[in-house]
Amino acid sequence: MVEEKIALNGLILLKPVVFKDDRGLFFESHNSSKFNDFINEKVNFSQDNISISKKNVLRGLHFQKPPMAQAKLVQVIKGSVLDVTVDIRVKSATYGKHYKVKLSDKNKLQLWIPEGFAHGFLALEDNTVFSYKCTSAYSKTDEMDLKWDDPLLDIDWGIKSPLISDKDELGASFQNFNSPFK
Repeated sequence: MVEEKIALNGLILLKPVVFKDDRGLFFESHNSSKFNDFINEKVNFSQDNISISKKNVLRGLHFQKPPMAQAKLVQVIKGSVLDVTVDIRVKSATYGKHYKVKLSDKNKLQLWIPEGFAHGFLALEDNTVFSYKCTSAYSKTDEMDLKWDDPLLDIDWGIKSPLISDKDELGASFQNFNSPFK
C-alpha cells in the first residue's frame, strides 16, 4: 500500500499494490490488520455501503454527528467520481477547507476520511459503483448535510446543475453551521 498524506490533517490517500499479468489483475481492497498498522489506529468497520449513480449525480456533503460519527474508507469499484471532503473540526487549522480527488476503477485510489469531515462525490460516468466502509452504522437522527454549492466552501465541482436529492438541496449553509466536532 502506498500513501499520500493530505494537507487536511487526517485524510490519507491510499493506493493498493496491484498485481497484473496476462489474465488480468489482483489487489487487496482491504486488510484490517495491514490497514490498522498503516494508519496507526485500530479501526473497526461496522457497515459497508455501495451506491450506483448515473453520470452527474452529486451525493453530499454528508456526515453523522457524535455519538454516531463515522470515519470512512471510500473507493470506486466501477467508473469514476470527483470525491470531496470538508474539514468540519472546529479546532482544526484547516476548518472549512476542502480536498478534492478523482477516484476511479482505473487508478484504484482509496481515501481514508476520519470523523469530523463532511463527504460528497460527483459521479463522472454512468453506472458508477462507489463503495464506502463506515465505522458506525447509519443513523437517520444523527445524519447532517452541508450545502454542496455553499459559496463559503468554494468547491468547484466542474458542473453547474448536477442531479441531487431533495435532502441534499436542503443542506445547511456553512455560514450558519454549528459543527458538532468541537
